Order: sequence, then C-alpha cells, then structure tokens
Amino acid sequence: MDRLFDRAVCFAVRAHSGMTRKGSKTPYIVHPLEAACIAATLTDDEEVLAAAVLHDTIEDTPVTAEEIRAQFGGRVCALVLAETEEKRPSLPAADTWQVRKQETIDALAHAGREEQILILSDKLSNLRSIFRIWCSEGDAVFQLFHEKDKSRQEWYYRSIAKGLTLLRDTPACREYEALLDAIFS
Repeated sequence: MDRLFDRAVCFAVRAHSGMTRKGSKTPYIVHPLEAACIAATLTDDEEVLAAAVLHDTIEDTPVTAEEIRAQFGGRVCALVLAETEEKRPSLPAADTWQVRKQETIDALAHAGREEQILILSDKLSNLRSIFRIWCSEGDAVFQLFHEKDKSRQEWYYRSIAKGLTLLRDTPACREYEALLDAIFS
C-alpha cells in the first residue's frame, strides 16, 4: 500500500538529510516528525498529517512548491505553503525576523482549522525544544536564534497563542500555553 503519509515521511527524511536542530546534534527530521505526531492528536486527516511532516521542506531545503504539488497534490502543497515563511534570501535573517513573524501572526488571524493545526504543531515542537535547552542553559537558549531578544521571542510565541482560536480547548494548545508560562514567566 502506498500511503500518502508514508511517502511524505520518506520525502521529508530525504529533504532534511544531514541537517540538525539549532543548538544540538539532533537530526532535523525529528522536528517535522514531532510536529506530525502533535497534529495527529488534533486530526486524522492524512493530508494534514502529510503537510505537518513536510512543513519545513520548502522553507528550509531546496524543495519547491511544484515538487510538493506533483508528489502530494494541491491541498497538501497549499497547507505547506500556508506554513512557509518568505525567507527573503537577499537579506540577513535577523533583519527580516520581525516582518516574517508578523506575517505568520497575520496569516493565523485568517487561518482555518487545518492551518491552525499545522502552526500549533510546528510551534509546540519548537517550544518543547526551547524548553529542553532552557532547563539546562536558561536564557542562553535565545542566543541560538536569529532574534536573540527573549522579550521579542515571547511576543511572537504569545501572539501565536492568541491566534489559535479554533484550537484553544485542545490538550496541545494547553501544553503550548504551559510551556510559554514556564519559559517566559
């Protein structure tokens, strides 16, 4: 059987091959897999789960939207694109951080449930990673990021929480908010 999700996992593993998470030797693929596991607590829609595991392929690898569309269909591609930041490669990432994050927050205000699932799954996985490092290294964790100011990171992650209106009463959203309070309070 050639299941969409299985193909998406294999595709993401290849796309992220050799990459590691910031501040660790953890293979990068752990993040999209964790995001997909979080998404699976919120939906059983295989296209949404495929998009969760593929969510960073266009943003962080040479993979194109056309490849995602050809391999996984238009809906999966649209979901991945909804979760993809415009990197503006001609500018330093630190210079575009505020604009990119504001665009994500603005998009979240108009996002449907599926898009909110992807955003929550991605950002909850990120907060879990930040929390693990924060527990041993404290606020030094923020030095790993393009935006090193803890208060600006807090603004971003709390703005995301406010925008997750369709998922407010889910265990994943409650975990997200608990991690926010632990890290930023």
